[in-house]
Amino acid sequence: MKLFVGLGNPGAKYSGNRHNIGFMALDQIASDHGFAPWRSKFQGQLSEGKFGSTKVVLLKPETFMNRSGQSVGEAMRFFKLETADVVVFHDELDLAPGKCRVKTGGGHAGHNGLRSIHSHIGADYQRVRLGIGHPGHKDRVSGYVLSDFAKAEAGWLDDLLRGIGDGAPELAAGDAGKFMNAVSLRTAPPRSSGGGQGKPGGSKPGGGKPGAAAAKPPAPKPAPEPDPAPDTRTALQKLADKFR
Repeated sequence: MKLFVGLGNPGAKYSGNRHNIGFMALDQIASDHGFAPWRSKFQGQLSEGKFGSTKVVLLKPETFMNRSGQSVGEAMRFFKLETADVVVFHDELDLAPGKCRVKTGGGHAGHNGLRSIHSHIGADYQRVRLGIGHPGHKDRVSGYVLSDFAKAEAGWLDDLLRGIGDGAPELAAGDAGKFMNAVSLRTAPPRSSGGGQGKPGGSKPGGGKPGAAAAKPPAPKPAPEPDPAPDTRTALQKLADKFR
């Protein structure tokens, strides 16, 4: 059994915040894989489902970010889970927007949600770090994470969340590599191996200009004429033919 925890703050006021990308990730998983409806439990919102034979519980703590560990600890005790059974999805300032990394253990790097979880269950849980970028100065961090994603960010955010939904079964099975591959197929799909630049209007094979007709092949050379037949007439016949 796995406990997937998404970090964020409860309420409509915060629902679109960068800090709530962990909630968004769990919503995507629940929607993509037909998990049970969300219900209130363990000071949070809970949804349950299965990937094959592996049961997965999704938990969105509603204690506010800086007390997330209370909800996580309560759920762990109820299900009799070990720290290694917990996977936490959270926003990451030190990753570029749209990037995703998986790690186990380590420090909380000042993240209030992780700090709280550390204090309740220890540090040896798995984290899915979801890049939101950095505002450029530490004094701007609080306002940045508590502001909504811009409309211009909708594209990469949707790709990232869909990739997480695609890879969730692999993550539950303990294969972080396959999970990351699934995310990458959404966020950085392989380029086409076709000719030219792979884009409409690109140059065509052979170096021609866009839209130009393909060069015609050279005309075939005419076949050589056959040698004339040998003249078998006698001298008298040749003289007679001149006067005809």
